[in-house]
Amino acid sequence: MITLPWLDPTTLDFPPSEEALDDPNGLLAGGGDLSPERLLHAYRNGIFPWYEDGQPILWWTPDPRAVVYPDHFHLARSLRKTLKRGIFTVTADTHFEAVTRACAEPRDGAAGTWITEEMLQAYIRLHEQGVAHSIEVWQADELVGGLYGLALGRVFFGESMFSRVDNASKVAFAHLVAQLKAWQFRLIDCQVSSGHLFSLGAEEIPREVFEKILLDYAYLPSITGRWHLNAPVL
Repeated sequence: MITLPWLDPTTLDFPPSEEALDDPNGLLAGGGDLSPERLLHAYRNGIFPWYEDGQPILWWTPDPRAVVYPDHFHLARSLRKTLKRGIFTVTADTHFEAVTRACAEPRDGAAGTWITEEMLQAYIRLHEQGVAHSIEVWQADELVGGLYGLALGRVFFGESMFSRVDNASKVAFAHLVAQLKAWQFRLIDCQVSSGHLFSLGAEEIPREVFEKILLDYAYLPSITGRWHLNAPVL
């Protein structure tokens, strides 16, 4: 039986990350809320919420951490060809809620989603504050792919991406990386690794290294407000 620390609702404090469980990897605490203040404090300390409907809010800080350094982004030949064809239009912060709801749709026959309505509304509030951002990929007038996450200082904390046609989420990521490089972002947090992320250049780093990067870069002044993409992707 797992016994978790329960967050004190009167403070924003989390247990030290060293107290996170090894199995499941990174489970740190339960409880609390999804207020903007708590979420921003959590992310700056390398902690994020991840839970399903019917569960209490669960907070995680896995070790190792999956990240993409913008300069290490892998632009595959097939993706380069797709970008050169110009079959997609890419925007930022025009349909944030639509992107988050698309990311919340069940995939691969799964019955549910970890992006609960409570979480969705929490990130919409952060978007309204200019902290959470979305990249949208369009084919004609149809939203076919995208991603969303938080930008704090010079770190982008990726939350989720979706694709309704081949390569649409990768196109969104390529445009995100190009813009973050132009703004001199240090890191893209991907939370946990996957084959899809590895194909984009993701790598795993120790949690202590990740936390040091956050101390150096996540507390810098943030680029808030609606984003506009103006960096060349090729």
